[in-house]
Amino acid sequence: MKLTTKANWGLKLFAWRYIPLIGFCSPRIERMDEDSLEVSIPHTWRTKNHLGSVYFGALAIGADLAGAFLVFHKAKARGVNANFAFKDVQGEFLMRPEARVHFVSNDGALIDQMLDESIVSGQRINRTVSVVVTCPTLHGDTPMATFRLTLSVKAKPR
Repeated sequence: MKLTTKANWGLKLFAWRYIPLIGFCSPRIERMDEDSLEVSIPHTWRTKNHLGSVYFGALAIGADLAGAFLVFHKAKARGVNANFAFKDVQGEFLMRPEARVHFVSNDGALIDQMLDESIVSGQRINRTVSVVVTCPTLHGDTPMATFRLTLSVKAKPR
């Protein structure tokens, strides 16, 4: 089974079990490797605002997923229990996304470091991850928004 197919099933199950609002936005993992994750959210009646662009809440959900789903994936692959949350978020909205939006985080190496440090120290580790939002069908790689989220991770071996 392809990695993204398996990850998308995991995302659907996680959303259904723990955070149904994520599932309501119909996110899809487009690309995932050790260093990066790309998630997309469609431009539909569920995710649009009154101006016809992707709603702020849907953008926040996409940034959340792009910034944290690698923690979930990497911890599972290592056989580690990892609790994670966001301590704060900063967003800059540059253009109105009026089609499917893509959220990209290239912080896989940082997440590996956080998991390693937390396992060794037994402490919660806080670092800032970055997410860039694009709308490829309308604007290519031009950023629509950027997010900086402080990710807080505490990991321990099972």
